[in-house]
Amino acid sequence: MSEILQSLLLAVDQQLQSAQTPYVKKTYDRLLTLGLSDDAAREEIADCLGEEMDAILAEKRAFSEKNYRTLLDRLPWNETPDQGNDLQNLTI
Repeated sequence: MSEILQSLLLAVDQQLQSAQTPYVKKTYDRLLTLGLSDDAAREEIADCLGEEMDAILAEKRAFSEKNYRTLLDRLPWNETPDQGNDLQNLTI
């Protein structure tokens, strides 16, 4: 697992516990209800956080909670097994 993915998962875990981000916990619970495992649900959320981080860098803008929530609302992304998770292949 890449350091980037580990960092994103740590942030997701913090968001799951934070009173400031109840929408993350709501998404996590919804994903579990759909049959995703704990790890898969957390990784899907981490993917969304990574997408928002990429947009921040590309667009040179501040974090957008609205954009992040939109990404979370679109989960699960239903990747096929051969697509994998791009974050798993990142290296620093």
